[in-house]
Amino acid sequence: MSQAGANSDAGANSDAGTNSDAGTSSDAVERTASPRVEATQAALELIRRLAAEHGPLMFHQSGGCCDGSAPMCYPAGELRVGARDVQLGELDGHPFYIGKAQWQRWQHTRLIIDVVPGRGSGFSLEAPQGVRFLTRSQLCVPD
Repeated sequence: MSQAGANSDAGANSDAGTNSDAGTSSDAVERTASPRVEATQAALELIRRLAAEHGPLMFHQSGGCCDGSAPMCYPAGELRVGARDVQLGELDGHPFYIGKAQWQRWQHTRLIIDVVPGRGSGFSLEAPQGVRFLTRSQLCVPD
């Protein structure tokens, strides 16, 4: 797939109720054939600071509800993932997941994780830092 030049804030779409299946293990997680998520330099710097403070991390693209559609950062293993999740790739060695139903709608995009000023969710590790992760998207079209 090649990338089209259209950028958008993926947070404009929401999909409540597609987050992880709490009763299963990560062994059942589907993985994309090639990485479909990347991070800006600013996001990578924040990820490294959070990992130094909290240890291994994991990310899950929130499907909506009170957080809107935001990338959430947790200590590794704090959020159970399973058959209802897809692993899109890794950010600096930390796995990034999205709900399968949400991925079905976003599968033609590459997610670009950025960091912006402002307070995000109280559940995501960056919240006390005065910044929040933000998902931007880039359209991928077949060659």
